Formats: sequence, C-alpha cells, structure tokens
Amino acid sequence: MTAEPTDRPAANASFDRTSAGDATHVLGALALELTGDAPVARSALAQAEVGDLLALVARDLARLVPDAAALDLVAVGAHYDPVELLRPGWPLHRELDQLAARAPRAGVVDGGRVIAFGAHDGQLPGALSPSPDFVGGPLRLVPFVVTGTPARVADVGAAFERELLERGMAGADTALAAQAAFGVRVEHARYLTVHDLAAMMALQYEHAGLAPLWPLLETALLAPDDDAWLDSPPEPLVHYAGGEARIALFTPRAWHRRYAPEQPCDTDECRAKLERRYAHFQARQRQIAAVLAAHGVAVNFVHCDEVDAARDALA
Repeated sequence: MTAEPTDRPAANASFDRTSAGDATHVLGALALELTGDAPVARSALAQAEVGDLLALVARDLARLVPDAAALDLVAVGAHYDPVELLRPGWPLHRELDQLAARAPRAGVVDGGRVIAFGAHDGQLPGALSPSPDFVGGPLRLVPFVVTGTPARVADVGAAFERELLERGMAGADTALAAQAAFGVRVEHARYLTVHDLAAMMALQYEHAGLAPLWPLLETALLAPDDDAWLDSPPEPLVHYAGGEARIALFTPRAWHRRYAPEQPCDTDECRAKLERRYAHFQARQRQIAAVLAAHGVAVNFVHCDEVDAARDALA
C-alpha cells in the first residue's frame, strides 16, 4: 500500500450492518497490549502525525497477506477499548468507512492507498473520539477497514481470518512507533480481525465469570436481527430481541419462587439469608446491564410479578 493524501476516499461500497465484513470490507485492528499501570499520554494523534504510523500498519498487513497491498486501508490515529469496537453494527468501523466515502475522489486510482484520519485542533472527525468512560484498560485498539474490489477483498479477508490470530504480530518498528506516538508502554502489538477480537473477549469474559452472557453479546454482534436468551438460574433472566436486551425485574416474592423455592423463609435467619441472596442477584443484574450497555446494546428492565409469565413478558 502507498500513502495517499488523507482527504481521499476509500472504495465507495456497501457496508453490511449485520456482519463483521461484507464483500468489500474487512474489519480489523492493531491491538496494543500495554504494560502494567503505565500512564497513557495521548488517545489520539494529530492529522499531521498519523500518516507515518498507519503507513507501517499497511506495510505489516501486506507482509502478512501480500494481496492486501492492492487494497485500501482506512484507519484512524486513535486507540479504543475493546467494548468500543465490539458493538452491533460495528459503529467505529462504519464511521471510518463513511468518512472515507465522503472525501473527494477526483483523479484517484482505486487500490493500495492509506486513508488516515487524525485530530484537528484536538478533535477527531465525526464520531471517532474515544470514550473517556473506558480509559485505563490493558488492551487498546487502533481500528482499520480494508476495502476494495469484492473478489480481492474476499480473498484477503479469508487470509486475515486464517493468519492474523496465529502470526499477526506487528513489526518491531510499528510497535515502537505506536509507543512513541501515543506515549504508552507497549508489551505486545499484533493485528486482529474483529472476529479474532470477539473470540478473545469471550475468553476474558469466561475468566471474569461472565461466560453465560456471551451468547447474547455474540448474537447482538454477529446476528443482531436474531434473538437469544439467558435463562439459567441463578443468572438473571435476559432476552435479546429487536436490538435490545430485556431483563426481568422480579419482585422479591417472584424471585423467591424462581431462585430459592427450597427455602421456606419461616425464620429470621432464613429471611436474612434470602435478603442477602436477593441483594447479590440484584448486583448481578446491574453488572450484566452495565456490560451490555458498554457494548452499545440497549437495556430495558421489565417488571415481572409472576414467574410463570416472565418469558412472555420479555418476548
């Protein structure tokens, strides 16, 4: 890939809302694993600075999959938390694609360009600003879109899915350039597709005790028009449908019937124990709602007084 002026566009093609890549797009990221609690000096680069780093990214991708050199790379000189990329409709990648498509393209030959977005007067264009709510994590991501003719993109996308997770390490000079540009300490730098990133997050959520929630998130990301249930006590009852997660808000009596029917609740000690369990359940509900919201999934609490009618209430 060769660098082109940053106001020139990517290929103007469709962007499938329901997938992590369509016939003319491959979605990915440069993943920066940061060292410990080292401070992060900058979340975004100025427009004048971003080209050099992203030219190295383009070079690395072409080394890993040579046919990528004939495609356009659209990227931003900013880094984000994984939850900001893993959202229904892939909004950060979509924003990159739309910004590139609106740029003038007179006299541009398709293919092999680096289209880089950076900050002007401290502000990134469009909706590209990283959220201050998700700073401080150990993994930061620089998103990119690879785009071009359908046949070539399909081949490169398939190669990325095969190769990046196993051998997609960034060049040493790329890692050092990212470290210097953003003012961070980079332990490892590698390339991932968004499918690779989703698989990594599934493992992280399993280790964090959130494995039961992942099928709902996976549905929201990869098949947002489908539905999925979390219906396995002692977990909260959650239904993902119509682009939102509906969480059953049980009354204490209904919760008792569903989650602790074996407890008679006929002594002060038993009642105190149930109150503690109910408080833990409510905390779990809030945790699940917060995780879903962080991934851009709308959350709606639905009051449920009757256990037997709870699924119907969430339908």
